[in-house]
Amino acid sequence: MTPHASGQRGLPEHLPDPLPIDVVDNHVHLDITREGDEPFDVADAIRRARAVGVTRLVQVGCDLDGIAFTMDAIERNPELVGGIALHPNEVPRLAAAGTLKTAYATVERHAAHERIRVIGETGLDYFRTGPEGVPVQRDAFRWHIDLAKRLGKAMQIHDRDAHDDVLRILEEEGAPEHTVLHCFSGDLTMARECVERGYYLSFAGTVTFKNARDLRDALTAIPLDRVLVETDAPYLAPAPHRGATNASFLVPLTIRAMAGVLNIDVPSLCRAVSENSERVYGPWSAERVGQTA
Repeated sequence: MTPHASGQRGLPEHLPDPLPIDVVDNHVHLDITREGDEPFDVADAIRRARAVGVTRLVQVGCDLDGIAFTMDAIERNPELVGGIALHPNEVPRLAAAGTLKTAYATVERHAAHERIRVIGETGLDYFRTGPEGVPVQRDAFRWHIDLAKRLGKAMQIHDRDAHDDVLRILEEEGAPEHTVLHCFSGDLTMARECVERGYYLSFAGTVTFKNARDLRDALTAIPLDRVLVETDAPYLAPAPHRGATNASFLVPLTIRAMAGVLNIDVPSLCRAVSENSERVYGPWSAERVGQTA
């Protein structure tokens, strides 16, 4: 079924005003459905995003089913490029089942595909995985870093309650040339360190939340050539839709909030996000999809 307001919790029927310059949703999970929601119709999700100037998406698959979905989706839809990895919360489950080595082989086999531009999301999550899962998470993070560098791919990092260890492991292993802190959740000090290291910081709808002052302060420390935007859909819908199912067509709300924090005009931020995205991931196609003046 096509997603609509009654099929996705709180997802608005009306689209926000289109952006003046097309941008990229740097991280979306079209394969994931929140409990109680209808599955996304991929073509409709892309159509709605295009209507508001979100013409390119990075579809991220972070378990074996999600990887299979991503490989199919990027073949069918020129608006999509892919990211694949084993999510840090997935790694301990695979290790306990004795299938982690086989799962690594699946990631590596598909990661060579030309339209897989990202190894990720990988990293550390100390919120959902207890201390017993930390060693294998760290080993998996190092494995994904090595894969990204061997294949010359960008890397997207999941970091939840693990800032210090994420930065330490990146320093120890040597970060890939294009390293993105997906759904950045650090403070001003961490943002400055990431900028010094040359990382890109991607902001989701959380930057619009009333209680996210530290995150907005962090945004002010980031030069325009290091800023990205994402949904992490179906999660983290921006205000005023916090708690609803998220979708790529809500990116304009986050962009406009970010432009206000940065005290710049919306076209300047859109242009920077678009250029940064293609610097990190390469072009979506020989001719840009739906670029506006």
